[in-house]
Amino acid sequence: MSEQTGFVVSQTLDRSCWVCFATDEDDRTAEWVRPCRCRGSTKWVHQTCLQRWVDEKQRGNSTARVACPQCNAEYLIVFPKLGPVVYVLDLADRLISKACPFAAAGIMVGSIYWTAVTYGAVTVMQVVGHKEGLDVMERADPLFLLIGLPTIPVMLILGKMIRWEDYVLRLWRKYSNKLQILNSIFPGIGCPVPRIPAEANPLADHVSATRILCGALVFPTIATIVGKLMFSSVNSNLQRTILFPGFCNLIPSWH
Repeated sequence: MSEQTGFVVSQTLDRSCWVCFATDEDDRTAEWVRPCRCRGSTKWVHQTCLQRWVDEKQRGNSTARVACPQCNAEYLIVFPKLGPVVYVLDLADRLISKACPFAAAGIMVGSIYWTAVTYGAVTVMQVVGHKEGLDVMERADPLFLLIGLPTIPVMLILGKMIRWEDYVLRLWRKYSNKLQILNSIFPGIGCPVPRIPAEANPLADHVSATRILCGALVFPTIATIVGKLMFSSVNSNLQRTILFPGFCNLIPSWH
């Protein structure tokens, strides 16, 4: 009887945790458990080590199943009963976790939309004039402003991406010969101009895409400033702003 008891004690003292590989001699205060059907040296494990290992396997999902890596026995995890306060907080945390992606997407879309509205309003006041632009927006329908103002930066970017000036110049060269007055003022305006090959895909290069975006958004400001400098004799701010891009488009046809 004494020999059997000594064998059990020696077997118990030879316990080794299969997670941290520590023995009884390394930590005599640790709590040992046998959570599965394993036998031999792999049947013992520290309670804290097992809990940490299960948390790593579940990755925050408390309902995920975890099994022993040796005998494939599934661990039966029993959680303590939650009080009403903890249950409400846990439910609120789950709802917030599910709603956060949609809220973040809504905030991002709303920020982009109101930025486009503000840019459209500033562009209208730049092109038409500060006082005239405010009068136009005050008399306009609010629904029309909420729909129309955000389209201004979109149309500017699309206008920068699409080479619409090629079609305008093509029509100009086609019908300018019929207007003798224009030929007398601008000699050679109707002569064919060598075609400049367009870029295959300007958005393929991030530098070109950034240049198109920045150029389209800054174009109204540049047109307003240069229009005031070059056409100061024109009283209307809108006419001065329109004359600048028209002047730029006519420059290639003079050469």
